[in-house]
Amino acid sequence: MGLSKRVSSWSVEEVLEWVQDQYPTHMGTLHKAIIKHAISGRALLRLKDHHLELLGVEAEEQQQEILQGLLLLRVHEEINELSEICSECFSL
Repeated sequence: MGLSKRVSSWSVEEVLEWVQDQYPTHMGTLHKAIIKHAISGRALLRLKDHHLELLGVEAEEQQQEILQGLLLLRVHEEINELSEICSECFSL
C-alpha cells in the first residue's frame, strides 16, 4: 500500500489493507479487532504496546515488530505535515 494519502485520514479498510501488506501473519489476530474497534488511521497512529495486547497481539516480539512499523508511519505522517507547512509558508 502506498502512502500517497495521509495516514491520519485512512479508513478502517485502509488500515486493514496496511496490516495485511505489512503483517500478514498477524492479520488473523488483528482483523476482527480492527473492525470491532473501528481503528482508523488516526487511531492506528496512537496505538501503543498495551493497546496491541488488548487487540490480541500478546507476544512481545510481535508487538515490537508492529510498533516499529507504526513508528515509521508516524515519522512519515510528521514529514508530510512539515512538508505541507513549509509549502504554505513559501507560497505566501
